[in-house]
Amino acid sequence: MKEQDSVKDQASIVMTRVFDAPRSRVFEAWTRAEHLGNWYAPKGFTITDCAADPRPGGVFRMRWRAPWGATYSVRGEYREVLAPERVVIACTLEHEDGISRLEEIINVRFEESGSRTRLRLESTARGRGAQAPRMLAGLDKGWTQTVDRLGVLLVPQPQREKSQKEM
Repeated sequence: MKEQDSVKDQASIVMTRVFDAPRSRVFEAWTRAEHLGNWYAPKGFTITDCAADPRPGGVFRMRWRAPWGATYSVRGEYREVLAPERVVIACTLEHEDGISRLEEIINVRFEESGSRTRLRLESTARGRGAQAPRMLAGLDKGWTQTVDRLGVLLVPQPQREKSQKEM
């Protein structure tokens, strides 16, 4: 389930997804660099660097290589961490030229549903520069692809190998 709201220099999305994984495991995927580095980017992007310090004010940072060769840096911090229920991240996406393209607040809630986890993601991004409208228009697609990658990470190992070939 997704909703998207957009104005000229801002876009918001609300997404809900259910994963066949315990809440603690889904929460760790959002708070540990060794997990984030395997999924936190849209389809086709490579994560070349990742750091996470999941505490209020702690670092949230990564570098992405896009399929067309451009490099982007995500720099930010965890604003709120309530294990295993909620994470709030504030971050900026910068192009390799050092120019800030998007500023984003990401609010993620993790709810137990039996042995499964219901994830609710709310993201609001503001853009700058000529590329901002295109990037904001792609917020829904980018998050869908990113959360799809998280889903592959959370699949048990034998099924994961098959799913990764489809990415």
